[in-house]
Amino acid sequence: MKENRNVSERIVRLPEVVAMVGLCRGSIYNKIKAGEFPKQIKLGRLSGWLESEVQGWIRGQVLQSRPDLAAPDAGQARAA
Repeated sequence: MKENRNVSERIVRLPEVVAMVGLCRGSIYNKIKAGEFPKQIKLGRLSGWLESEVQGWIRGQVLQSRPDLAAPDAGQARAA
């Protein structure tokens, strides 16, 4: 496995994930079980999430809710 030294990943703990996504702890774990939210990674006895995966999930929710944002020229069409 090749390591990418250019990428710096931040690991966030559950309280920060809750604040980022606006879901309660139980909802997050239910979504993980259903395969609808990124899985946490083990840090010894503790767990955390890769911030990039949580941010990706948030982006996915936004695009699902607002598909017009996915169009490449959506911003230009409104500005004209």
